[in-house]
Amino acid sequence: MAGHVCAAIVYASFICAAVCVASMHAHAQAPLQIALTFDDLPAHGPLPPGMARPAVVKSILATLKQEHLPPVYGFVNGFRVRDYPYQIEILRAWHVAGEPLGNHTFEHPSLDEVSARRFIADIARNEAVLRKVDPHGDWRWFRYPYLDEGNTLAKRRAVRAWLFAHRYKVAEVTMDFEDYLWNDAYGRCSAQGDAAAIASLEASYLATADHFIDVFRGLSQQLYGHDIPYVLLLHVGAFDARMLPRLIALYRRRGFQFVTLEQAEADPAYRFDPDIGYPGGGTLQELTAKVRGVNFPDDKYPEKELDALCRAGDEPSR
Repeated sequence: MAGHVCAAIVYASFICAAVCVASMHAHAQAPLQIALTFDDLPAHGPLPPGMARPAVVKSILATLKQEHLPPVYGFVNGFRVRDYPYQIEILRAWHVAGEPLGNHTFEHPSLDEVSARRFIADIARNEAVLRKVDPHGDWRWFRYPYLDEGNTLAKRRAVRAWLFAHRYKVAEVTMDFEDYLWNDAYGRCSAQGDAAAIASLEASYLATADHFIDVFRGLSQQLYGHDIPYVLLLHVGAFDARMLPRLIALYRRRGFQFVTLEQAEADPAYRFDPDIGYPGGGTLQELTAKVRGVNFPDDKYPEKELDALCRAGDEPSR
């Protein structure tokens, strides 16, 4: 009898080891995956001369269709519709194109700077806009403005408790290169007609995106031992619209397949809650690295260079 028990234990251990090895092999062989998401619908950043606000989202939607991407979430701030009522048509265009909408708060506050109660009220306030545009859609995906999930643990837990009680899911970010930094410079350089400066913006945008593929893949290897399906943060800015075809091509050259937000976040990595109050926020891997004592690589965003570009002799803004 004891021999049978020992044999059974050995067999079970063998099966467990085989499953673990198979799982590691599957991760090693699985294609890289990434889900695109866009923040700040219906509008973000300045426009170049002669460009109307709806044209930005129209361009993004055309690229998503032309490139045959799966549905892409756009996260909405309702204050734009309050201040510019015509912009609800931009949201409707996104919805009609078959792209889903999510909640990004009404006023785009930072949770670091307001109380949990005020922040929750702002999430709830945004629902009227979402319901008006897409009354039957799954817009209960929430993206934190600035990725600030709370500078205190009490705030973080209070907001998350409300979100989960109201059937929301958190749209985490696991790939980011701060794409929004290029939109202001593009507006200035376009106004000056500086084609050389715009070409430099295009090159630095793609180079920075490429660099941060390596950064976040490396961090995932440290945290999980393998790549995860990534969620990329983008914004509905004019320069983002201009660069989107080339950005998609970059990710394809790097071996990525495009998936939905739901598909990406089905990965077990997204079930982990860092459960930390952290001023300034960050991506899921950054917060996970913080609680696990893993160093995040130094940022290499060209923020100062972008801020100085096309200033026409003026002092860079602070």
